[in-house]
Amino acid sequence: MSVRTRDALGGKAAIVGIGATEFSKDSGRSELKLAVEAVRAALDDAGLTPADVDGMVTFTMDTNPEITVAQAAGIGELSFFSRVHYGGGAACATVQQAALAVASGVAEVVVCYRAFNERSGRRFGSGVQRREPSAEGAALGWALPFGLLTPASWVAMAAQRYLHAYGLTPEAFGHVAVTDRKYAATNPAAYFHGKPITLADHAASRWIAEPLRLLDCCQETDGGQAVVVTSRERARDLPRPPAVITAAAQGAGRAQEQMTSFYRDDLSGLPEVSVVARQLWRTSGLAPADIDVGILYDHFTPFVLMQLEEFGFCGPGEAAGFVAEERLPLNTHGGQLGEAYLHGMNGVAEAVRQIRGTSVNRIPGVTHTLVTAGTGVPTSGLILGSDG
Repeated sequence: MSVRTRDALGGKAAIVGIGATEFSKDSGRSELKLAVEAVRAALDDAGLTPADVDGMVTFTMDTNPEITVAQAAGIGELSFFSRVHYGGGAACATVQQAALAVASGVAEVVVCYRAFNERSGRRFGSGVQRREPSAEGAALGWALPFGLLTPASWVAMAAQRYLHAYGLTPEAFGHVAVTDRKYAATNPAAYFHGKPITLADHAASRWIAEPLRLLDCCQETDGGQAVVVTSRERARDLPRPPAVITAAAQGAGRAQEQMTSFYRDDLSGLPEVSVVARQLWRTSGLAPADIDVGILYDHFTPFVLMQLEEFGFCGPGEAAGFVAEERLPLNTHGGQLGEAYLHGMNGVAEAVRQIRGTSVNRIPGVTHTLVTAGTGVPTSGLILGSDG
């Protein structure tokens, strides 16, 4: 897909299987075991076998090599394997990579997966502790010595500017947290099942990096999630209703860094999301009014508001009211704040469930879902549709 022209990928591939482990704080098993469990569950859901798979895609941050997962899951020869960089920004791009392979005939059935012990093992929230020399590390070197050591502290810079630019208070962020936890409360797979919160709870939670409070920050989770992608034609012969990949995009903005893009002209928005949005709308021919459910990457609540504005669901500074009024069903699985932090892959699965009509928080009449990946970094997005 080009930033400037409509691409030819839309509608040629579909997600036909989703599978996950339980979401916990201490899985008690290796990350490889989690990956294999999720892959096998996704293949079972798709009505396919390991022998059908000839492609695999994951994140550069995943510790489970494609060939190792293939071997452990009983998958044979691979004609395609790929990894996508930039942490959670890779979530939707893994599906795009799979769709590209299927549409071009490089592979027939591709599994995308992500697995980690992010709570009991390496905890991203603990910040930068050790790093090999790299150009990316050099960019971080301009922020780390001044105390910007964690993802929350990096996002807090943009969040503070957003509040200042639009005359808002941190309560604006609370609407996202309340919405996510509302849906998580009725989702048995969610870590915060049965535990909704109020705006008062949000305001009472402790500061992490002002203006971000504890309830503005996603969880840390152990678990695995996988999805299976194949051609639209083959999908029609499989047992589950396919979620057609109507459009898929990646995006990086000008002056883009990984979480520390502080030298842009404006810190109150997310230019990388704008790049993705323009491509998704152009290729799909859809507009915000055509989206029935939004699954927006919610590692931190302010960036959900900015995404809504970049995608054109509302004007700049208006997203808190948009969320409070529930004008779009948002993160119906509970998001990464309420269900689990799986680097956005569980959000892709929820978008598929909404298309199928099998979500525990089913929204009637869904034909199009929007899914986004991690923001503040080079990112990606999907529009999934029914095969009607």
